[in-house]
Amino acid sequence: MEKICIIGAGGFAREVLCLICDIYKIKTKQAAESIYFVETDDVWRKRNVNGINVLPLSEFNPYTHKVVIAIGNPIERKKITEMLPLNTKYISLIHPSVVISESVEIAEGAVICAGTILTCNIKLGKHIHLNLHTTVGHDCITGNFFTTAPAVNISGNCKFGNNVYCGTNASFREGLVISDDVVIGMGAVVLKNIAVPGVYVGNPLYRLEK
Repeated sequence: MEKICIIGAGGFAREVLCLICDIYKIKTKQAAESIYFVETDDVWRKRNVNGINVLPLSEFNPYTHKVVIAIGNPIERKKITEMLPLNTKYISLIHPSVVISESVEIAEGAVICAGTILTCNIKLGKHIHLNLHTTVGHDCITGNFFTTAPAVNISGNCKFGNNVYCGTNASFREGLVISDDVVIGMGAVVLKNIAVPGVYVGNPLYRLEK
């Protein structure tokens, strides 16, 4: 199996560890030989999580391990990529249960969790996360650092900007265009384009004022 550095050591990072074990059909004890967690030096403390060592970012070696960033917040994920060495190599992780057609294009650093369905002619940007049971319809395009929480449903021909986060059970009508830097709340129903960055919630959808 690949040697993998998981950036992050929180809940989603532990789920990514489970994802890796499912992909390679190994137990966590076996994974510990090839995998470690990493945190930024300012928050790091020496320990292991689920039997896997946690190291400070300053000890990351881009020549020995590929990276997956297991941090749910798109903005924080972007910041991490800016901190890593230029020669860092990223790995994409796709659960064996994912339904995906040959016409789906996936950029580096993707995490695609169990039960996700990707139909056809889809283009996914760098460092995207599609959490459990996300569905993405035909001809959708996402920017970098696009993120779905579990059970998000996206109809066909939607286009998303960079740093977009979609909360659990959010749903999107066909043919929408969503701006950069948008957060969609849990259970939201999105029926219209979103051109202004911000946090949007509810059904009908509305923008939270700062």
